[in-house]
Amino acid sequence: MKRLATLISIFFISISTYAQNAAAAKTLLDEVSAKTKSYNNMVIDFSFNNGKEETSGKATIQGEKYVAEFMGITQIFDGSKTYIINPNDEEVTIASANSAETQAVSIGNLLSFYKKGYSYVWDKKQTINGKTIQYIKLIPTDKKSVNEIYLGIDTKTKNIYNRTDVYKGGSKSVITIKSFKTNQTLSKNLFTFTKSKYPNYYINNLD
Repeated sequence: MKRLATLISIFFISISTYAQNAAAAKTLLDEVSAKTKSYNNMVIDFSFNNGKEETSGKATIQGEKYVAEFMGITQIFDGSKTYIINPNDEEVTIASANSAETQAVSIGNLLSFYKKGYSYVWDKKQTINGKTIQYIKLIPTDKKSVNEIYLGIDTKTKNIYNRTDVYKGGSKSVITIKSFKTNQTLSKNLFTFTKSKYPNYYINNLD
């Protein structure tokens, strides 16, 4: 009987601890969200590592809109549609915001993707380059390809340091933010796709 009581006690303590960790994770994520919303815009230089090679990219984010340049491809999201400009194939792919193709560059939604479709777990803390990085483990409710995501957050600045996606096959991809600038002067047409700039490109409209 004592053993059963001990097991029940451990069970309820585990549930309580999990709930506290989940609440702490959500609180930290909400602090990150509030911090990023306070900026007029963000200009980010980042690296992407898939375990085989590392490449660099750049993203400019203003609210929901963004422009990301990565592996020679430019992706523009104007708030309603995504434009993926591929100069190698001379092709522009246009997709609505909910299309799967819009996730080709995940840096654009790096700061807001976690708000829907995930549960949270408080994970490890590390010191990296003098920064204290707290990791939050995010578990997708719909595991189509990604098993889990680890979001590293700088506890001092409340900015995201990196994001690690762990896929079903065990492979990983890591986006690490190398520089982070805010409230920059941007061109008013930065998030606008201008078709006349690509006269010879094939326009692939998915909608």
